[in-house]
Amino acid sequence: MIAPRSVPKTASVKSADLTPGPSPKRRGESNAMVQMHSVVKTFKNPAGEFVVLKGVDLTIRRGEFVAIVGKSGSGKSTLLNMITGIDHPTGGQVIVNGTDIYAVTESQRSLWRGRNLGIVFQFFQLLPMLTLLENVMLPMDYVDEYDFDERPKRAMELLEMVGLADQAHKLPLAVSTGQQQMTAIARALATDPPLLVADEPTGNLDSKTASHMIDVFEELVRRGKTIVMVTHDPSLTSRVKRTIVISDGELIDETVAKALPLLRHRHMLEITKEAKRMTVEPGEVILDCGKPVNDLYIIAGGSVSIMAGNTKSSKVLAHLQAGEIFGEIELLRGGKAIACVRAGSQPVELLSFPREDFLRIIEESPITADALGKIVQDRLKEHASKKRSRKKEVERR
Repeated sequence: MIAPRSVPKTASVKSADLTPGPSPKRRGESNAMVQMHSVVKTFKNPAGEFVVLKGVDLTIRRGEFVAIVGKSGSGKSTLLNMITGIDHPTGGQVIVNGTDIYAVTESQRSLWRGRNLGIVFQFFQLLPMLTLLENVMLPMDYVDEYDFDERPKRAMELLEMVGLADQAHKLPLAVSTGQQQMTAIARALATDPPLLVADEPTGNLDSKTASHMIDVFEELVRRGKTIVMVTHDPSLTSRVKRTIVISDGELIDETVAKALPLLRHRHMLEITKEAKRMTVEPGEVILDCGKPVNDLYIIAGGSVSIMAGNTKSSKVLAHLQAGEIFGEIELLRGGKAIACVRAGSQPVELLSFPREDFLRIIEESPITADALGKIVQDRLKEHASKKRSRKKEVERR
C-alpha cells in the first residue's frame, strides 16, 4: 500500500479557456468526469465503411475506478481514444472534465490533455535516452507546469510513491518491465491530472506486479482520482468499482452484465436491446403465487421481497437487490410461481425478458445453464426448508 502524500495541485484548463462557450449541462451530470453523447466512429477503407462505435452514451463520475472490457475488435480501444482525444468521433459529443474536447483546435486539445489527462500505455512509451526521473519530469516541461527548480523534487516524490526512488537515475532498459510500467504511472501523474486512462496496463506484467499496480490505482482513487482502464484480465475487474462491457461497438447494460456474467457478450447485448424496462411502485405484486411466469426479471434498481403468500402480511422468505434475477426457476422448470414477488419500500426498476428468448439463450450458453441450474436447486432447497419450518411453527401453535 502506498502512503498518502501531500501533492501540489495543478490549475486545470477550464472549458471557457478552450471553447466558444460552456458545454450544455445535462440533468444528473454535475458530478460527471466523462460524458459521451451518441458517439459514432466510422472507419473507411477500400472495402467500404466499418462502424466501430454505434451511438455510445456513457457517463463516468468523478472518483470512479472503471474497467472497460470486451473481446478483440469490440471497440474498447476506440472508445478509450475518444476519451483521450487521440482520435476524432465521426459523430456525437465527448465532454471530459467540463471541456467539449472536440470543439477545440488540435493544439488546444494537446495542451488540455497534458494538464487534465494522464495516459498509461501497455508498452510504457518511455524515452530510452532519458532516466526514469527525466521521463517523469517530461510532461511538466511540455505544459510548463510547476517551477523549473520544483520539477525534479516532484518527479522524485512520484517515483517514491510507486517505490522507485532508488532507481530514479537509471535508464528504462536498466530496470524491469514492471518498474518501467510503474514509472509510466508516475509520469502520468506528473501534472496532477484528475483523470487517468490506462490501456491494457498489465498486459506485459507478471501477476504480482499487476496486483501492485492495481494497489496503486486503488490508492489514487481514494485520493480522488478518476481511473478508466481497458483490460482483458478478469482478475482485475473484481477490484474496480464498475465494469463497462462493450460488444460490437455498443455498450451492454451494466445490470445485465452483472446479473448474468457468464453469458456470451452477444447474448448480453441482445437482452440489453430487447428487454422491456418498467417501474413498479412500492408494495406492488410482480409475480403472484401459482400464476404462470412468462418473463425473466432483472432488478436494475431498488429491491423486491420474496413472499410466502400474496397478502401483505405474508412471511418474507428473502430479499433480492439490484443486479439479481427472479423468475428463472419457473422459466427453467416450466411451472407456475412457487412464491410471490412484491416490490420493496421504494420503486423498483426492472428489465423483463420473454421466456422463449431466455430459454433459447440458455440453450446456447451451457455454462450459464449449469450456473443457473445450481442457483435454482439452492433456491428450491431453501424454499422447501422454510416451508417445513413454517409448517412446524404452525403445528406448535
